[in-house]
Amino acid sequence: MHYLLLYEVVSDYAERRGAYRAAHLAHAWAAADRGELLLGGAFADPVDGAVLLFRTDSPVVAEAFAAADPYVLNGLVTNWRVRKWTTVVGEGAANPLRTL
Repeated sequence: MHYLLLYEVVSDYAERRGAYRAAHLAHAWAAADRGELLLGGAFADPVDGAVLLFRTDSPVVAEAFAAADPYVLNGLVTNWRVRKWTTVVGEGAANPLRTL
């Protein structure tokens, strides 16, 4: 299954994230190294949120990631939520569908 972790961030997120960026990236790369986190990054123009894509059996992994994320713990993320994403097209689709 794929799960999206969606972050809403403070208005001055781009200016404030530097203090916590190394810790956040270490947290993210550890999840990637475990094979849980596939992609992650902030929105651009404007930098007003972020999305992280997880491939796991349960949303609990993404929820635990957010709960321990330095950006969340230090107030840069104002709200987060996890959404199940039914992927059907592409090399990594969890539920590939093809029509003839």
